[in-house]
Amino acid sequence: MTEHDVSFEAMGSHVRLLIGEPGPGAPSASEAAERARRFVAAFEAALSRFDPASELSALNRDPRERIPASSLFRQAVRAGLWAAELSGGLVDPTLVDQIERAGYATSRAGVRPAPLRSALAAVPGRRAAAPDPAARWRRFSVDDERGEIVRPPGLRFDSGGIGKGLAADLIAASLGDYSRFVVDCGGDIRVGGRDPSPRTVAVEHPLSGNRPYVVSLRSGGIATSGLNVRIWRREDGTFAHHLLDPSTGRPAWTGLVGVTALGASTLEAETLSKAALLAGPERGRELLAARGGLLVHDSGRVELCGRLAAPPRVRLPRPIAAREGAPA
Repeated sequence: MTEHDVSFEAMGSHVRLLIGEPGPGAPSASEAAERARRFVAAFEAALSRFDPASELSALNRDPRERIPASSLFRQAVRAGLWAAELSGGLVDPTLVDQIERAGYATSRAGVRPAPLRSALAAVPGRRAAAPDPAARWRRFSVDDERGEIVRPPGLRFDSGGIGKGLAADLIAASLGDYSRFVVDCGGDIRVGGRDPSPRTVAVEHPLSGNRPYVVSLRSGGIATSGLNVRIWRREDGTFAHHLLDPSTGRPAWTGLVGVTALGASTLEAETLSKAALLAGPERGRELLAARGGLLVHDSGRVELCGRLAAPPRVRLPRPIAAREGAPA
């Protein structure tokens, strides 16, 4: 069976779509792919923190408490609040001031990351992240009846990596009539279809760059969060990255440098991977137990969790890449 295979750059990363045969009355796979490409462009235009013309930037500037918002933007805010709830506040969409202070005020797409090993050697200690006791994300709400976002003026929102997971899920929802599909939004991957075949996903080790582990799945989501893609050296010589400890507002160094998580959806997988990395090895292991996943310790050791604790017996050719922000 043939698949339509298309790739393009969007959301600061690489997007790849594999779409199988359409069901009765469904558009061709190439038409579905073009529709998905247009959707991703609209998604990025609405939700980019780095575009002053985006709906997200407009909301973050707006001095009102109630701000009219499109259906797509309301979905994104609901997704961010859902992720915060699921993670107990570890995945916090309100850390915009903090991430900008850390040095991530403009897009880092195409910027060579700082060496992760050097950063690990320079960081004095390891500490599990914790939620912000103020839980400011709870002050956001979505009023669908009035088509508005409600929040205290000045409190800003950022969909962050959760946005790519949501985008993958929304595209997947439009492909249910196709025999099978893969949606890869910068390493946030959703697999499914009417009659999906098993897929293997290659997981990159954040320290070595090799892909020694593969995960097989027929449907659902898989996502990887790691420190190796968005890490930089600040002017004072210290290192920073994009995963913040909500309790301090500073980059989290927890003893983990990468986490891959499985989920019923890509949004769930993305949330679990970020939460587990922020939580550190002990709590991270617990977070991955139900769905499965793997932890990469900053020593380089890889720990398989949940259903992945038994290593795969079959390695199929041409696996899809599962690396945060990496091309497939």
